[in-house]
Amino acid sequence: MKNQKIIRVRDVMKTDFATIEGVSTISEAVRVMKEQKTSVLIVNKRDEDDEYGLILAGDIARHVLAKDRSPERVNVYEIMTKPIISMSPEMDIRYCSRMFARYNLVRAPVLEHRVVIGTVSPISLVLDGLYNIC
Repeated sequence: MKNQKIIRVRDVMKTDFATIEGVSTISEAVRVMKEQKTSVLIVNKRDEDDEYGLILAGDIARHVLAKDRSPERVNVYEIMTKPIISMSPEMDIRYCSRMFARYNLVRAPVLEHRVVIGTVSPISLVLDGLYNIC
């Protein structure tokens, strides 16, 4: 068996990510998404004992737009996913890829010492991860 280089999540994660508070409105979330050119926001913890959340543009479409709810009257915490599945920066990208497939994830935060340090997606695993191998 040949020595295969291990590529870690840390090597392919994106360190630029946008955050929002859970009490923010969906209107505010959409504004942040547009400003930051992203479709995913990390929802900050309320305190040290809380967990991070995640809100996707798809969540907004499904839970607000499709149900004809007012974006000014719906808060992020009402439709976010929480708790979220997170990845370790030291995880091999092959295992990370399996987590994405098993749980049908589109993005996952990377946590180190219970703090978000980046995000990872299947696209970054393939494009950045395989690029490092080839």
